[in-house]
Amino acid sequence: MINDKQYSFDSQVDDFNYCENIIKKHSKTFYFAFSQLSKKKAKSIYAVYAFCREADDLVDNQKDTLKLDDLLSKLKLFDKGIIPNEPIWRALSVVFSEYSLDIKPFYDMLIGQKKDLKFTQPKTYDDLKDYSYFVAESVGLMLLPILSQHSNEIKVPAKQLGEAMQLTNILRDIGEDLNMNRIYLPQEMMVRYEVTEEVLKNKVPTANFIKLWENLANKAEELYDSSMSMLPLVDEDAREPLLLALYVYREILNEIRRNNYHVFKEKQHVGKIRKFQIAKKIKKQVNLIE
Repeated sequence: MINDKQYSFDSQVDDFNYCENIIKKHSKTFYFAFSQLSKKKAKSIYAVYAFCREADDLVDNQKDTLKLDDLLSKLKLFDKGIIPNEPIWRALSVVFSEYSLDIKPFYDMLIGQKKDLKFTQPKTYDDLKDYSYFVAESVGLMLLPILSQHSNEIKVPAKQLGEAMQLTNILRDIGEDLNMNRIYLPQEMMVRYEVTEEVLKNKVPTANFIKLWENLANKAEELYDSSMSMLPLVDEDAREPLLLALYVYREILNEIRRNNYHVFKEKQHVGKIRKFQIAKKIKKQVNLIE
């Protein structure tokens, strides 16, 4: 754990507000869920998200290797207890002082971002799973100590949730990724279902495409189910927000189904009314967790 006593939640209000604005702008689902945590836990989640978002934007929007290397250099300084004088790092220093975060997943996530800069389509599902660890499961491991005092005991289901969410991202963003010349669907699965790159570029959800999409969606849903085994060891005040994030993210898959698999021209999302319906349902479920 990194300690820097000159920073605190109270002294770094502006830094945490900066991080909160980032998650509020870029992830309505996560903000909707995690804003319901206690203030310290919510602020801590925002800071970790802001770090991940900065790395993601350097790759997806700026495609800037040098800036990504600079972010890695700052992480190395941070790892040594030298806090870069920027809002995200000052906020993260408070989070690391409050919770027993592991620095390794932060490094791993940057490795995943570098993979996107030198993107190659995964050949197999195992290749996709490996990629998912670096860009998504690693984020789950970053957040876990904030959500649970038993984080070391529930790393496996936490990684399963990260993989499920990454699969959901991939299935939602097929069209957007295609516009960036990226195809995350494994090559061997595309061959098996006779879905060619040309089929994808036609931007029409064919019967074979839907079968391929559903194969991966079913894997994601199985992972969502398995990941819920961690809930009894998640802090009581974090169970409802975590379940809310899980169920709302999972609902993206159903939203795509309701919209006839049109993932090529628009990004599907879960509307406010449906989110509140899910939130109401979860309140009853949380009471049954032992």
